[in-house]
Amino acid sequence: MSRQIRIALIHATRVAIDPIEVAAKSLWPEAEMVTILEEALSIDRAAGTVPMSEINSRIIDLARYAERLNPDGILYTCSAFGEAIEQVANTSSLPVHKPNEAMFEAAFASGDRIAMIYTFQPSVAGMEREFYEAADLKGTKARIESVFAESAIDALKAGDSEAHNRLVAEAAAGIKDADAIMLAQFSTAQSISAVRKVTSIPVLSSPEAAIKKMKKVVEGKDSHEGQSVIVEERNPNFVSA
Repeated sequence: MSRQIRIALIHATRVAIDPIEVAAKSLWPEAEMVTILEEALSIDRAAGTVPMSEINSRIIDLARYAERLNPDGILYTCSAFGEAIEQVANTSSLPVHKPNEAMFEAAFASGDRIAMIYTFQPSVAGMEREFYEAADLKGTKARIESVFAESAIDALKAGDSEAHNRLVAEAAAGIKDADAIMLAQFSTAQSISAVRKVTSIPVLSSPEAAIKKMKKVVEGKDSHEGQSVIVEERNPNFVSA
């Protein structure tokens, strides 16, 4: 009997778990998703009370733990820790993906004027940096406009999904001049239907794009290729380091 494919999902907030698991069940039901949650990461990142060097070290430690679970790939679902995830990708023999790299690729295919709705403020600077690094690698002149859906993530953490979705949709309704709208956080993906009701602009979310990309990489790689697979997959796309 062949071994079931296993993907380690590393979360910094529990509100990111459901969106990626729903996407995985729909798009890759034969793969086993293993959840690793360290929600103090997002708490400490938002509070600014812990040095980034310590937070980055914890992100890397989580990958080392995940590797002991014998997965076929590692997917991070929080967008605020890109620098540390790049370090993991450079030191792991497994495919390691950032949360939004696949969504960025889809955005570039839509045009050069990209809007991004975000709900977690500490993530936006890193995501913008990564977006422009990805654009440079692709040779595109794409530009990003970031729009904050204030209080949306607080509503979601309080269990009010309806309010979360409404606030994200309200932010989207104000976007008029864009070729695509990206929903920045994995947790924001649940608002995609509400957003599509208020705009005719194409709307992209990260969980489905991330699962599709990981499936393509894992099912298409030779198990003996190791790190070379990661470099080959990353270089034309998103990860810069």
